[in-house]
Amino acid sequence: MHRAGLARMDPKILCVLLAVACFCNAQQDGNECIKANAKSCGECIQVGEKCGWCTDPDFLKQGEPTSTRCDELESLKKKGCKATLIENPRGSQTVDKNVPVTDRSKDSIKKLSPEDITQIQPQKLTLNLRSGEPQSFNLKFKRAEDYPIDLYYLMDLSFSMKDDLENVKNLGTSLTVEMSKITTDFRIGFGSFVEKTVMPYISTTPAKMLNPCTGDQNCTSPFSYKNVLSLTSNGQRFNDLVSKQQISGNLDSPEGGFDAIMQVAVCGDRIGWRNVTRLLVFSTDAGFHFAGDGKLGGIVLPNDGRCHLENDMYTMSHYYDYPSIAHLVQKLSDNNIQTIFAVTEEFQPVYKELKNLIPKSAVGTLSANSSNVINLIIDAYNSLSSEVILENNKLPDGVTITYQSHCKNGVIGEGENGRKCSNISIGDEVSFNISITAHKCPKQGKAETIKIKPLGFTEEVEIVLRFICECECHKTGVPKSPLCHNGNGTFECGACRCNEGRIGRQCECSTEEVNSDDLDANCRRDNGTDICSNNGDCICGTCECKKRENPEERYTGKFCECDNFNCDRSNNKLCGGNGRCECRVCICDANYTGSACDCSLDTTTCLASNKQICNGRGLCECGTCKCTDPKFQGPTCEICPTCPGVCTEHKDCVQCRAFGTGEKKSTCERDCSYFTLEKVKDREKLPQPVQAFPLMHCKERDADDCWFYYTYSVSNTSEKIVHVVEERECPTGPEIVPIVAGVVAGIVLIGLALLLIWKLLMIIHDRREFAKFEKEKMNARWDTGENPIYKSAVTTVVNPKYEGK
Repeated sequence: MHRAGLARMDPKILCVLLAVACFCNAQQDGNECIKANAKSCGECIQVGEKCGWCTDPDFLKQGEPTSTRCDELESLKKKGCKATLIENPRGSQTVDKNVPVTDRSKDSIKKLSPEDITQIQPQKLTLNLRSGEPQSFNLKFKRAEDYPIDLYYLMDLSFSMKDDLENVKNLGTSLTVEMSKITTDFRIGFGSFVEKTVMPYISTTPAKMLNPCTGDQNCTSPFSYKNVLSLTSNGQRFNDLVSKQQISGNLDSPEGGFDAIMQVAVCGDRIGWRNVTRLLVFSTDAGFHFAGDGKLGGIVLPNDGRCHLENDMYTMSHYYDYPSIAHLVQKLSDNNIQTIFAVTEEFQPVYKELKNLIPKSAVGTLSANSSNVINLIIDAYNSLSSEVILENNKLPDGVTITYQSHCKNGVIGEGENGRKCSNISIGDEVSFNISITAHKCPKQGKAETIKIKPLGFTEEVEIVLRFICECECHKTGVPKSPLCHNGNGTFECGACRCNEGRIGRQCECSTEEVNSDDLDANCRRDNGTDICSNNGDCICGTCECKKRENPEERYTGKFCECDNFNCDRSNNKLCGGNGRCECRVCICDANYTGSACDCSLDTTTCLASNKQICNGRGLCECGTCKCTDPKFQGPTCEICPTCPGVCTEHKDCVQCRAFGTGEKKSTCERDCSYFTLEKVKDREKLPQPVQAFPLMHCKERDADDCWFYYTYSVSNTSEKIVHVVEERECPTGPEIVPIVAGVVAGIVLIGLALLLIWKLLMIIHDRREFAKFEKEKMNARWDTGENPIYKSAVTTVVNPKYEGK
């Protein structure tokens, strides 16, 4: 159907057609409830939240498999099962502990212990989960003001940190003063580390073991990790003990800090960690050794992650390898410790990469002598505490969890970002929508417990997961019911649940009667995974095909792989109404072929006027000509719009219809109505030829000696179409007045030009004569004493021989 046809169709009819199409597709593809082939109510409700089980004993027709009871709710109602007889248990949730978050300030008169402060709500829930149905709840988090803080300062005491130790000696009281602006309950501790006490990390010669430093430097013996001061609220005691510490030394550049971090994390009783905010400040100017580096010293046993402090000294550094980064991440997370790496600028890139691997950690740039350590700790703490990231422990198999955060200023996070809220100030409240979904029941349906907590905080939400794996009607089942073939099963939820070793609708078959270890193997086609092609039940190793609501429609075949209603359609008819459907293939009647029997073998509709099929220029396919010569068109390949002579043939009709002139002017309406005429303004608007729509461009002259332009073409529906330019191009007569005016103007202009030329020549001639006269005048010599025209009367004769003698 064309789009234009769809657009003009009545919306109600369109909706009905779409609904029918959807229903047909649903019938063809089935739904997850039917495909599951559930044998009991418990199996049915575990398929998905849309599936229900009909408990009506009289629901099934004779021969229908038990699995037909499992279907979508609306489908069961349409099949005649009453709503009251449909088992469809739903999940639920119960809040077991819901203490409101604490709302107080550090100036409150009543001081609360850490155990009395609540930052997360609720604290415990019980969820009853049905497969495929999510259970959602809101979790609220609020940063409590004046929340206690424990801070443990772990310092590298290798020789390069000598200047730093001097600045750390007064850290206790100074940091206590600064932290008092954040909390009134602050405790601080101190520990130090150097390196494993084996070669090649340190020199094991007796002299170097006493004093590893060179020259006159006085250093203490090397050690791996030492707990100098457990957590205390006495800042002065911190200063006193730290001031007594001495620098040590080692041989290589990386230090054994990971050993120290591990002991600080797992030796909670010795360190004195409380159930409050826990900060570990790791101060160093070097890199670190990690798992595998211990092989250099002959240490191959992996770190066991346990506490090995004796007299506050780590005693197993020579026995266990350094911990891996993943091992550290686990222990820091398990003990809710947030790490601040205070390192020199040179090692910033290394520790920033480490920060990306350790959740709830920060990196600060330590000055060369640790003079900025207090500001660094304050800034890092503010950065860590302004971020809330939820985490959960390992989920049971088949259970998934999703988070959606609702942070400050209406910011909503989805996916992994749904676990996180940033820029949280003290007293701010944020919430998370958490959705938990079970996709299957665990083995034996036992309850499971998971915990959700904000990273770096000790408070958590405990969630007990209970799984709905059976229907209520399961409890009222009748064991050894006579309805189940001699008591070979329990009659429950309207059907028989067979005892072990029995199969069949009424448990009428024994597994011993089937010569196969896999009872379903005989019902799988080509060793596939689908039992009875998902169109039936495997009963005693034989497929029993499902029944259809329409009795004319049926599944057939050994594996129910065939049906008589899923063949191709034409004109909304199965097999085009010209055949029958067998095993999803159309068997066509005589004179029809094609996948939908929509191709007629009759060639009478392809005969041309010359009695040839398709005029000898095409092939007759399904009663329609397919022209092989691209120049010919039409239902019988007789029309050639681009053949020579087409323009001359249609000239007179185009002339009379477009301009009312020509030889057929008087008979135009009778002889020239065989084409559709469309006028265009100019030649540029004429259509151009394309492969699917050939046409002929024509240029003809009429009796008035005028040219007119048009195109002739034949459409796919054999309609003849002519596009003609509405204005003819006619020659025009001479313009007398402009010509005469032009001639006169030409003569005048030529005369004037000649006069100007003559005048110019005369001026030039006169100037030349005058110049000649002036020149002769200047050359003349005049004697004012004699008259130039006077001649004397006396003639003087001179004798050339006379010499005056």
